[in-house]
Amino acid sequence: MSKDQPSGRRRFLKSAAAVGAVGLSGTAQAQEAHSHKPFADAALPAGERIELAQASAPKPLASQLQAYTYFNSGESDFVEAAVSRLIPNDDLGAGAKEAGVAFFIDQQLAGSYGTLGRGYRLGPSPEGTPQQGYQGPLTPQEIYRVAIRDADNHCHKTFGKRFAELSTAQQDEVLTALEAGKITLEQVPAQRFFALLWNNTQEGFFADPMYGGNRDKVGWKLIGFPGVAAVYTEHIDKHGVPYRAQPVGIADIQQSLARTDEHGHPVHIMISRKD
Repeated sequence: MSKDQPSGRRRFLKSAAAVGAVGLSGTAQAQEAHSHKPFADAALPAGERIELAQASAPKPLASQLQAYTYFNSGESDFVEAAVSRLIPNDDLGAGAKEAGVAFFIDQQLAGSYGTLGRGYRLGPSPEGTPQQGYQGPLTPQEIYRVAIRDADNHCHKTFGKRFAELSTAQQDEVLTALEAGKITLEQVPAQRFFALLWNNTQEGFFADPMYGGNRDKVGWKLIGFPGVAAVYTEHIDKHGVPYRAQPVGIADIQQSLARTDEHGHPVHIMISRKD
């Protein structure tokens, strides 16, 4: 989060691309720091003109009312502000806030992931190795609740304001300190909370839009991911040729907003480039 590093979005792209397609929910506690260069060939070059090579684009998904289920207003303010700094709105397009990442995280926390429904919780809970992952007694729901409270208390003591009310420079300072473990949170290590928040932010930016994040498929468009798998037989021998297609989500198929073949695979609408 230092001033000498590129923007937040540019820093996370390489790590996200290395991980591959992001899962539907935040089950892995990734510890990857976000100090990376951009995935150079993932997005179309700036200013590039594109046109549809086939039929017109499918209609956008119907707008859905999205109300927070787990977060209270103060917590949602914190998460919206934090994710907007981790993946900012910049010249490459919309950031995490615009992509609905905070809502995605809220919906994950409201489900079995948030309550650690499939995890062992009876203890003991000593600190494990990096390979073992999180070994603490708190659920993801509880980690967010207590960590946001403690982080906001730190911001009040240091700046006289809640995190969401700070300037972007001050927010970056707080996030950097959380990442480095330089802020003391009462019930959970700061680095643990930051790693969870950062991991969930990446997931929400790249998960299928039906889970609440990646609105308008901004994450997929950024890295050139086509979404639901199609039939690529005719492209097998086209080595080194970019596959540029309008991404298709699960809901597009469920709502018949995308063309499919006789086997139910999407028929991608290809995008061509004009220099």
